[in-house]
Amino acid sequence: MSGQPAARRTVLKGAALAGAAGLGVAACSTESKLGHAETPTPTAPVELGAPDEIPVGGSKLFRNERVIVSCPAKGQYKAFSAQCTHAGCLLDKVEDNVGKCPCHGSHFDTTTGKAMRGPATAPLPAVPVRVEGGKLVAGPDA
Repeated sequence: MSGQPAARRTVLKGAALAGAAGLGVAACSTESKLGHAETPTPTAPVELGAPDEIPVGGSKLFRNERVIVSCPAKGQYKAFSAQCTHAGCLLDKVEDNVGKCPCHGSHFDTTTGKAMRGPATAPLPAVPVRVEGGKLVAGPDA
């Protein structure tokens, strides 16, 4: 009879751990979305700095503004949200036109916004960008 309580405790512990693991999987879903922030892109025009800070053929992360800007050709700029489409984390670095998410390892092409490595599958949302008064400006009406 002494074996029964231990076996029951083992079954109950296993059930509790399975439930907790299920919650962890739900919280870290691989389903792409725009993440936790209500607005993954600027809601008003944001000044980013001088256009020549972005090399032709390169990209730059403006982390505080949640924007990545690339320069495919002299005088041309493309911008995307710097918020990962998997769980909403902010990308933390750009290397060789690849934006990297520190939370779950997603990678994005910073020249197109395309998800290159998961768990994210949705592309980064595009952000309008223009040069105004010698400065890059991103956001609505840009």
